[in-house]
Amino acid sequence: MDGTSNFSFDFNTTQLKDWDRRHLWHPFTQMAEWMEEDPLVITQAEGCTLVDSEGRRYLDGVSSLWTNIHGHRRAEINTAICRQMEQVAHSTLLGLVNAPSTVLAKKLVEIAPGSLTRVFYSDAGATAVEIALKIATQYWQLRGQGERKQFVSLEGSYHGDTIGAMSVGYSETFHRHHRNLLFPCLRIPPPHVFRYYKNMSEAVSLEASLQKARELFAEHGGTLAAVILEPLMQGAAGMWAQPAGFIREIRKLATEHGTLLIADEVATGFGRTGAMFACEHEHEKIAPDILCLGKGISGGYLPLAATLTTEEIFSAFLGEYAEYKTFFHGHTYTGNPLACAAGIASLEIFEKDRVLDSLQAKIELFTQFLTKQIVPLAHVADVRQKGFMVGIELAEDKATRRAYPPEQRVGKRVILRARAKGVILRPLGDVVILMPPLAVSHEELTLLVKVTREAVETVTEAE
Repeated sequence: MDGTSNFSFDFNTTQLKDWDRRHLWHPFTQMAEWMEEDPLVITQAEGCTLVDSEGRRYLDGVSSLWTNIHGHRRAEINTAICRQMEQVAHSTLLGLVNAPSTVLAKKLVEIAPGSLTRVFYSDAGATAVEIALKIATQYWQLRGQGERKQFVSLEGSYHGDTIGAMSVGYSETFHRHHRNLLFPCLRIPPPHVFRYYKNMSEAVSLEASLQKARELFAEHGGTLAAVILEPLMQGAAGMWAQPAGFIREIRKLATEHGTLLIADEVATGFGRTGAMFACEHEHEKIAPDILCLGKGISGGYLPLAATLTTEEIFSAFLGEYAEYKTFFHGHTYTGNPLACAAGIASLEIFEKDRVLDSLQAKIELFTQFLTKQIVPLAHVADVRQKGFMVGIELAEDKATRRAYPPEQRVGKRVILRARAKGVILRPLGDVVILMPPLAVSHEELTLLVKVTREAVETVTEAE
């Protein structure tokens, strides 16, 4: 073999668009609508910028779906992947060891909140959640408490689109057609339900939510396998923030009733909220029993996820082979060396560049821009922010929070308007998401908010 290939990425843009319409099925996309549009073909990237097939440049305002941390084509990550590629691109973890997955596991354990000691790899946030649910279920059976079968989550939460993840993070819009496949889950109304829909203060809404949680735990505590939640900010549910103290009290309830706490930090981890993990924002850092990671874990380069557990949970699975205590779960690309090499390089950049320290000034600037330029807009009902996670809720009537009719596609029209101005955004219905890479500059933050403001004004004032 001479190592050469006839494959080329140099395709005609018109041809690519035609093939896309004929053959691709895009995620979360109404394809009838898509096939009537002129799609944007991304061919290059550098820093916080994406470049299309016509050479037009766009600020990556959503970190390529919340994954990119240090910018595109970061030299250290590129080098790490290339060096690993020259050694071995993939080798299974079933019965074998590879260096990158082992080194990354050690590094993740060293920075993880609490006493998490074991890392189980997978490929996406949803699979990290599935693994957490299966570990929790089997753990209690191995402990002789098979009655602990139920899971608790927050109303309106989102944990992914596989069956278990849908069950604990049910979304009527996304998942109603698959309801018959899902297992039942108990729900706690989060604080924002009381604050935004019942006009309670933050303090009163926090207490109302916690009271519902106390009642649920009191009734079902002995049958609960785990409570799962996104700490600090419910992401794809609409960027709903949680007040200080909420996660701490849920942790206490879980401990009191002897159940596990699963922290889904797929979206909130790796600096998104201003700390490495959202669990760390409480005065007393929260220690989950199981931690789910994804998205930014590889720096936004390659599919990778991880589920971390305590040594106590891990030890319950140990025994003689004939006891069949083994966790019989795995994925073909579990612990892929290329993805893990990228993850190692990303964590080294966090340390070398003191990313979290430099992030604080950017967050303050971001907050100032949003407060001055976005909050006052006539059709912005709310701006929800935790660090670099921002949701801008648009409404037909700001005072009453009356939503626009869905057929008006206001959120989508806003992001298309921003795209025309050189900024990529993403809508969750009529909530416009801003989540730039942590490497974003002050000048790029200025552009991001400026274009967002102009797009919102142009679209909403036309209604």
